[in-house]
Amino acid sequence: MSTAVEIYTRPGCGYCSAAKSLLSRKKAEFTEFDIAKDPSWRQEMYDRAGSGATFPQIWIGETHVGGCDELYGLDREGKLDGMLASVKAIS
Repeated sequence: MSTAVEIYTRPGCGYCSAAKSLLSRKKAEFTEFDIAKDPSWRQEMYDRAGSGATFPQIWIGETHVGGCDELYGLDREGKLDGMLASVKAIS
């Protein structure tokens, strides 16, 4: 069973590191799809997020959050904790 939070990343991506750092600080378990480990994950990400999507791309449950800026935006708005709690309760 996969975790309810999924993040597509690439090596050397500062935004990827920042997003993973925030999720870790929130004690959120996440599944990371690092395209260096499996290049087919890039196409999978594009299929899910749309071509032209940048790294990282993040899903919380069925919700496509977007990238790092959107993740931090949810946190600033006070919405991230609730989203993480709701998927944790389901899993």
